[in-house]
Amino acid sequence: MRFTKPSQLLFFLCFFITSSILAQKSDLLTLERIYASSEFQQERLQPIQWIENGAAYVTVEDGNELVRWDSKSLEKSVFVPGSALQNNGKPITIESFSLSDDGSKVLIFNNSSRVWRSNTKGDYWVYDLENEDLKQLGNDFEPSSLMFAKFSADNSKVAYVQKFNLYLEDFQTGEVTQLTSDGTDKIINGTFDWAYEEEFGKRDGFAWSPDAEHIAFWQIDASEIGTFYMINNTDSVYSKPIPLQYPKVGEEPAGAKIGLIDLASKNTEWLPIPGGEKENYLPGMQWINEDLLLIQQMNRKQNQLTIWTYKPSNEELKKVYVETEETWVDLAYPDLSRYGWSDNSLPLVDDGKAFLRMTEKDGWRHIYKVNIASGNKTLLTPGEFDVASYGGLSDKEVFFIASPDNATQRYLYAIDLAGKGKLRRVTPDAFEGVNTYDIAPNGQVAVHNHQSTSDPLTTRLVALPDHKVVKYLVENEAYKAKLASLKTPEIKFTTVTTSEGVTLDARVIYPVDFDEKKKYPVVFHVYGEPWSTVATDTQVGLYNIMLAQKGYFIIDMDNRGTPTLKGSEWRKSIYRKIGVINARDQGLAAKELLKLPYLDESRVAVWGWSGGGSMTLNLMFKFPEVYQTGMSVAAVSNQLIYDNIYQERYMGLPQENMDDFVNGSPITYAKNLEGNLLIVHGTGDDNVHYQGAEMLMNELIKHNKQFQMMPYPNRSHGINEGAGTSLHLYTLLTNYLLRNTPVN
Repeated sequence: MRFTKPSQLLFFLCFFITSSILAQKSDLLTLERIYASSEFQQERLQPIQWIENGAAYVTVEDGNELVRWDSKSLEKSVFVPGSALQNNGKPITIESFSLSDDGSKVLIFNNSSRVWRSNTKGDYWVYDLENEDLKQLGNDFEPSSLMFAKFSADNSKVAYVQKFNLYLEDFQTGEVTQLTSDGTDKIINGTFDWAYEEEFGKRDGFAWSPDAEHIAFWQIDASEIGTFYMINNTDSVYSKPIPLQYPKVGEEPAGAKIGLIDLASKNTEWLPIPGGEKENYLPGMQWINEDLLLIQQMNRKQNQLTIWTYKPSNEELKKVYVETEETWVDLAYPDLSRYGWSDNSLPLVDDGKAFLRMTEKDGWRHIYKVNIASGNKTLLTPGEFDVASYGGLSDKEVFFIASPDNATQRYLYAIDLAGKGKLRRVTPDAFEGVNTYDIAPNGQVAVHNHQSTSDPLTTRLVALPDHKVVKYLVENEAYKAKLASLKTPEIKFTTVTTSEGVTLDARVIYPVDFDEKKKYPVVFHVYGEPWSTVATDTQVGLYNIMLAQKGYFIIDMDNRGTPTLKGSEWRKSIYRKIGVINARDQGLAAKELLKLPYLDESRVAVWGWSGGGSMTLNLMFKFPEVYQTGMSVAAVSNQLIYDNIYQERYMGLPQENMDDFVNGSPITYAKNLEGNLLIVHGTGDDNVHYQGAEMLMNELIKHNKQFQMMPYPNRSHGINEGAGTSLHLYTLLTNYLLRNTPVN
């Protein structure tokens, strides 16, 4: 190429220099690349439903077509064509679906809206595979107002909730029958209030009997629950109060009872469960057979679980199981294999003659088989290790998730249902990290999810018991290629022992291009409460990779009280000591780590969200000599204003031990702040109320402690609503970190 003018030469020199710089920077992340583009979007498996006892499954493809896959041959066939799912010539998008027991009908859910955390209110459609007919349910109701529709066992009817009442709709006649009539926003039938959903994982509040002759349902009485008002200041020239029924700690719980509707007479009888409706919780209810219900009841302190059976034919209520703890009794959550909720149902075995229950009576979390008639218990998983979660069943074995040798990882195991077998690891050694499974009813095939710090999420169909891969469902090859193009950090797992002899697991993300002769700033990312762990062998988020590229160490540690696989004493030691024992473990462990020569003890930051936000505040106030910068997001600053189910479970009743609540609350120690503190909170947070942020601000102001505050108008606990919110939030956090804990 020949240049005839100096300006042309200058142009091409600038072009090549710019191209070279851009090429070099393409291996670095930016906030815009993470939060304002789809460049790093990962694939996710569409919802599946096992059919024919696991011989096949149905899933959604192309948005509105249901496809059947044979689990062994992988033969694919159209189950419901997209062309059949049309409304006035427009495709019906499938958000979720369920099948009737005989597979002849499909129930489709769409046009959903959010209720508390999840989109559980919307439209329902029934597609009949035999006559190829599509029909919308609840045509006379306002659009997108039905909840939890489900088929009767004989496929002749569907029941659903609409505005806190239960309804029955007949397929053939289209007749709609109202089954309850007292439903309001205070008397709640067939679904739950905020507290039951948030803390017991309860959403769907009714169940058909197997013979379709009865419907059992919860009724929640929230009429005496106090109303907390959030304020919307942005959608009108006048502010609008947003009412929320929210039982604060120390306040009487909502009442709960279980009704049984006889569908022939339409009469409702209430199960005579003793103990009172308001000082007890009912977190579980399920049918064993057409004439037997299984009900779980907990006392208000949640340190006693009682399991009852109820026989509708003779109205017999029988106590079959009682479990007590000096601290608290866990239900099916927190799932020690991953964060999330379950419906608390107990797996039934031995043709419905027994159920499985995880309990910690011998110092470890184990699975017991409980005979329903006699109450006799059989230990199925002996040994000094924790069961993280129940996995599924085959004809002779129970599957479960555990990791006896490494609390940061999770694997599938199996053991004989008779209680005499040997422990067998099912997950192959090649899948080091965290593994979860959706096991088919026949126990012969499963959807396997695997991830680790070195491997993004992958999903495959595997045959059991040999774990042979049948089909790759999600490989995330494009995402892996994107990651491979980046400068990525080294990640190591280690342990740190405090001056008090407590040993914590730690996940350490090293700065990119780490040089042990240099000193680096440190960011401690924390949570530290009984609901979740952080030091696990799971894929590392892009935000952490970006911070490592900028030159930060990022360290996650799990203190005592977190739901990790270290035995009951480790997890239950936090009882009545949230904010005390967990903060002390974190602060003392940080002191030990900061003795490493390449960590700069003069540049130390800490940040966390929710319980991690509370931990951040406690660490900033209690260990000002360790942490110079804190970023607290959506924190509980005062334990006396959080909800009663969570706080009373782990802390007791403030009427009995008020000092524990005061000693564990960050606001008590706000006067000790010395470093840089950023407080972030959504004003529409229905979980951890913005009220707590304002209380903390008042306390800091009283003591002339300077801080920065960022409220996000009308955002909820996740602070993700509204265009640009995530980018703005993480830009705020990153700029604050760079300014106050700089990289040299």
